[in-house]
Amino acid sequence: MINLYSFALGVGTKNSRGEWLEVYYPRPLLNPPAALGDLLASVLGSDIEVEPSTEQLSALQSALQANGYSDQAAAVTSLLGAGRPLVAVMLANDSAPASVPQGYLKLHLLSHRLVKPHGTDLSGIFGVLKNVAWTSAGPIDIEELPERVLQARLAGLPLSVDCVDKFPKMVDYVVPSGVRIADTSRVRLGAYVGEGTTVMHEGFINFNAGTEGPNMVEGRVSAGVFCGAGSDVGGGASIMGTLSGGGSMVISMGEKCLLGANAGLGIPLGDRCTLEAGLYITAGTVVSMLDDQKQLIGKVKARDLAGKSDLLFRRNSVTGSVECLTNKSAVELNESLHASN
Repeated sequence: MINLYSFALGVGTKNSRGEWLEVYYPRPLLNPPAALGDLLASVLGSDIEVEPSTEQLSALQSALQANGYSDQAAAVTSLLGAGRPLVAVMLANDSAPASVPQGYLKLHLLSHRLVKPHGTDLSGIFGVLKNVAWTSAGPIDIEELPERVLQARLAGLPLSVDCVDKFPKMVDYVVPSGVRIADTSRVRLGAYVGEGTTVMHEGFINFNAGTEGPNMVEGRVSAGVFCGAGSDVGGGASIMGTLSGGGSMVISMGEKCLLGANAGLGIPLGDRCTLEAGLYITAGTVVSMLDDQKQLIGKVKARDLAGKSDLLFRRNSVTGSVECLTNKSAVELNESLHASN
């Protein structure tokens, strides 16, 4: 029996040199049944990546249908005769992506909510993915962009470049159920956007980051960050990602936390924590601990409070010192803000 970590059949874009730029997977699978692994190997062989021929696709469609995999058979049927580059990726384990098709499969697993941030190995993905011009005519290789722009102008056709990046916007590949995204360019493929999440116009969610749902995101959720259910990232606020400082600490927010407007977070929070507006906490920030009577009981580095719950961080408006006291009231988000319909 052949056990697979993940399998997907996709259609993508190559440059003029035959190199993959991107891949779209309509129905990626995580931990498929071993019997499916055997079936795939019998038709496609044992290679991790296969660019299937029309004959292989037809044989795969028939085999899937005959063995009860109707959804996967339908996906193959939709790609037959597509006239575009196709690829089948069969990952035997959760290893670091070694190619563009493998990298895009991992990003799809996240945005399809099949794995959560840090739930799949993305080591080295920046070196694997290509910098691409994402345009109104689709993805274009950077080196080929000037010629494509000239061709478009000579033909009297508009060609606009939306961005130049390694990661496309998520909704061009995956639109998760039950979410609102005001500016779709601000959520990258590889984001995990939980049911009931609202991302407002200035909100941003990077790849390998996201929200459990329901959540309100009006600030920046950087790479590697995960926000627990019911937490609010206020307008202009920022959560430091694992890529930002080069450290190993994974930054996260627990459930029912509030990151105030223009605040910043550089340590993981437990549940029901609040950072007041405009306050930026990093691991080395000196924090004055207050008792129930708001009397000073000592000073600690913010890293010593990492992961603890029911804390309120604020700045003393007279002395300027950062203070922390127990916050016994959980943050209640406005239910109507999370309605996706």
